[in-house]
Amino acid sequence: MIRYLKGTFHPQTDGTAVIETAAGIGFVVTLPANSPLYKNYEGEEVRVFTAMLVREDDVSLYGFDSPEELELFKLLITVSGVGAKAGISIMGILPPSELKRAIAGGDVKALSRASGIGKKTAERIILELKDKVGDPGDMSGEQTSAAGTVSAPFTSERSEAISALVSLGYSQGEAENAVGRIADDSLRAEDYIKQALRQM
Repeated sequence: MIRYLKGTFHPQTDGTAVIETAAGIGFVVTLPANSPLYKNYEGEEVRVFTAMLVREDDVSLYGFDSPEELELFKLLITVSGVGAKAGISIMGILPPSELKRAIAGGDVKALSRASGIGKKTAERIILELKDKVGDPGDMSGEQTSAAGTVSAPFTSERSEAISALVSLGYSQGEAENAVGRIADDSLRAEDYIKQALRQM
């Protein structure tokens, strides 16, 4: 099991990044759309906490900015019907502290914003995890990364921008990646779209 990777950061356009270690090995890691790791520039050194999932025909790495994010992802994929792809999509809609609040508070609508998550799946997540996410009341409303930066929540304006980009022909992963890398959380949907298009 690979606990974490330390190396240079090379963001891709499909919701992944390549982490190149000192040994010259590049690991492809799938990241949540709103990951604070996207605040790093090409070639900067990062540490990424990883979950390695092995199937008969595939070995994949999913990366997170902190051990707390990693543990929440691992908890999500214990829910029946929630695989790694759905889990990473859920992680991309809100910072971990707010996501835990949504689960503990039974916020079906918030969870259903994630790609591939319908009402029934959201209800199942809440049912199975609301007693396992801990007390979200002792967490701040924003998530602070190991580097001391604060991640922006995945707002409804961002979600609207993602939907618009998908309608323009971009994949869901491309849209989430481009919008998630925009640090400013006060923009309107059309501004997110304009900035995202410049990256594509």
